[in-house]
Amino acid sequence: MGPLLLARSAIDRSAALRGNTEWLERAWADGATRVVVVDDGQALVRRSGEEARLVLLSTADAPEGERYLLGVDTEGVAYFAVSAPLAGVDHSGSFGRIVAPLPPSALQEGEAIAAGLRQVGSLLGDLDAGLLVYAVALDAWHSTHEFCPRCGSRTEVSSGGHVRVCPKDSSQHFPRVDPAVIMLVHDDQDRCLLARGPQWPEGRMSVLAGFVEPGESLEHAVAREVAEEVGVRVTDARYLGSQPWPFPRSLMLGFFARATSTDFALDPEEIAEARWFTRAELLAAMERGEVRLPPEVSIARRLIETWYGEPLTGDW
Repeated sequence: MGPLLLARSAIDRSAALRGNTEWLERAWADGATRVVVVDDGQALVRRSGEEARLVLLSTADAPEGERYLLGVDTEGVAYFAVSAPLAGVDHSGSFGRIVAPLPPSALQEGEAIAAGLRQVGSLLGDLDAGLLVYAVALDAWHSTHEFCPRCGSRTEVSSGGHVRVCPKDSSQHFPRVDPAVIMLVHDDQDRCLLARGPQWPEGRMSVLAGFVEPGESLEHAVAREVAEEVGVRVTDARYLGSQPWPFPRSLMLGFFARATSTDFALDPEEIAEARWFTRAELLAAMERGEVRLPPEVSIARRLIETWYGEPLTGDW
């Protein structure tokens, strides 16, 4: 069914160049270098046929802001992210106009809008998807790590945006990723388990997920989270794949797991509803509008479709 949509990339992250100040300055001065402006998880995108493309600026047109090296492509073009308000981007003329965030169906040909990964991640090509997920993740981390956790001094960006350094105590702070397991549970009758969180509207259902705790293996996290949320015991955790989920900094690790019990004991703070579905039951519930699945960009959708055996239509 193709790659996980937020796990795609077409650049070399060029870690060896991050500390090379001379190279970074040359790259920024290069007219071929391209910049994605990121603002609270959003960037400018433009509809192009059946797809969407990032609006990539030259460095001369980029606004002022913290800059982060994203990498270099196979043609030697360097890419940076700049953290700045999108309202400050010159979007006159060929850049179209910025409107409020819209669903992909609202993207008009040639029009530039502000959008996030949930909205356009499935419409972007490999290069643009990789650039945006990287830029959003770095920007989210920087926005919450402006001050040193040791002494409270304001930190400074270093190493092409991949380190923050405290000028007072010289401590270095690196971007962090929070590992989270997400799992489709199936039983011996080949049914899958879907659940709804209490904050979700009726009909919106997905697989279970949770963060990995300190000192815990991924397999143990799968079993613990399922038991805590719905009271079902599982075994045989089988890995599917992973993709970044920068909301704000998760790495989602997808698993299948086999249930050894099927009765529910729901944690009301986490789960409002849980149901077992055969393939026929799931399809019928979707056709009646009783169940809506996660969007295509999510690893949850990939887990469900892999179990089902083919792509499904419709989402949240």
